[in-house]
Amino acid sequence: MKKRRRFLRDPLSILLVCIIVFALVVAGLIGAELYARHVANNKVAQAVACEVRDQATASFGVAPLLLWQLATQHFTNISVSTAGNQIRDAKGMKIDINIKNVQLESTPTSKGTIGSLDATITWTADGIKDSVQTGIPVLGPFVTNSVTTHPSDGTIELKGMLDNITTKPVVSGNGLELQIVSFNALGFMLPKETVQSTLDEFTDNLTKNYPLGIHADSVQVTTTGVVSHFSTQNASIPTGDNGQDPCFSNI
Repeated sequence: MKKRRRFLRDPLSILLVCIIVFALVVAGLIGAELYARHVANNKVAQAVACEVRDQATASFGVAPLLLWQLATQHFTNISVSTAGNQIRDAKGMKIDINIKNVQLESTPTSKGTIGSLDATITWTADGIKDSVQTGIPVLGPFVTNSVTTHPSDGTIELKGMLDNITTKPVVSGNGLELQIVSFNALGFMLPKETVQSTLDEFTDNLTKNYPLGIHADSVQVTTTGVVSHFSTQNASIPTGDNGQDPCFSNI
């Protein structure tokens, strides 16, 4: 009993106890923070991967602590990137997303709101070629050589053995469109109007009808492909119920 009293009166012993307790609390918080980030990152990545049909990674902002963000249901910053294999049926397409000010509050029709979402989508020339060959049966056999980009005039040239179609990517409605600029198809039986309609259907399926009201803002042709910007603001997060987007059902 006397030893215990002496121990409690020893300042060094008290300091050691405090240090040990503090270290255990910090270790527990770090472990809980890392686990929470792991779970949250996986859930967001899985939702995006489901939507674009490619592997994805996600990360939450370092401040404030994710445990605090979970407690308040207010997430300040989330970054998401896909592997670059494809987006939907577009081969060689990659997306990098920055999401800000997410507030979770369940209602019958929404899981919460997103303050803003900015996405940069890159589509390589080789990816465009592969996408046309596999995704557009009418044009697939035609594009046998290569796809060449021309940043100077913002066009993309689809080349065959003796033929070529030059298109210009533009913002159309909520998505992108490949407008035919020149059509030099020797022996190609389909008229220009039919080919344009086929391209429109293809790009509609790739770049329109995204969730959260995401829409195209701009598009630019580079030396290696096409870069476009998509965004949305003050968007409601779907519940995944009643026919809404099922990719968000587990968030």
